Amino acid sequence: MTQHRNETPAVNLPVRVKNDLVFRHITVKSSENVAGCFQRIVLNGDDLKGFTSRGFDDHIKLFFPANPGDVITPPTATDEGIVWGEGPRPLNREYTPLHFDAQANELTLDFYLHDGGVASEWAAGAKPGDKLIIGGPRGSLIIPTTYAWQLYVCDETGLPAVKRRLRELKQAASAAKVTVLVKVKHVSCVSYLNDEKEFDIEWIVSEEQNGYQEDDAAVKKLKSISLPESDYYIWATGEGKFVKGLNDYFVENRGLDANLVRCVAYWHNK
Repeated sequence: MTQHRNETPAVNLPVRVKNDLVFRHITVKSSENVAGCFQRIVLNGDDLKGFTSRGFDDHIKLFFPANPGDVITPPTATDEGIVWGEGPRPLNREYTPLHFDAQANELTLDFYLHDGGVASEWAAGAKPGDKLIIGGPRGSLIIPTTYAWQLYVCDETGLPAVKRRLRELKQAASAAKVTVLVKVKHVSCVSYLNDEKEFDIEWIVSEEQNGYQEDDAAVKKLKSISLPESDYYIWATGEGKFVKGLNDYFVENRGLDANLVRCVAYWHNK
């Protein structure tokens, strides 16, 4: 039988807030490669007025033509729900806002570059003046920066969220003990967090395309970590099966408070 640890007082729990759903037409301002495995796209436009993103792992929907030449018409948000117009529905993918400059109306997104991804292919070829439609974020989970012990686990897909979180912690002058474990397939990705070297960051690099080797190494490392009794927060993302295994381990096997363990799948190995 699992023995659960003392629950954290509600005052220290993450808070979820809602936003009005708005669809925005925006334009590529600039594009640059970062760390060899990401494409950083800065977007701007008057439609970004009023945009807000209060959680480091927020996600927005990006809409892409299902077929070359398709004209994208975003849905309309109504009291009854989302209503799509006539014509082919566009493809959509979810991405984390890395940074939003409200004064300049500029939104920065980092796209992990990989084969076979509609968003990745768009980002790789994006140039100033290209158009994009986005929706959201519909809400944010605001996670306090004050937890004394914090653990972040991700693969390439979660790196922008982790980068944003580490920036938040620096800005808040957090005294937390922060550990980051990242598993990647290319050593070039390691430089993505070069500006956050003051944190304890461990990289697991494997050229194996199925990821099993790096998954096993990550699990072995995580099981060796001594977990605190209280004042902690754990955030993990990556492939669905891997992430579910982590949630089961921390909550069911180790008895941590489920409110303080956030494990979210960013993709699924099909």
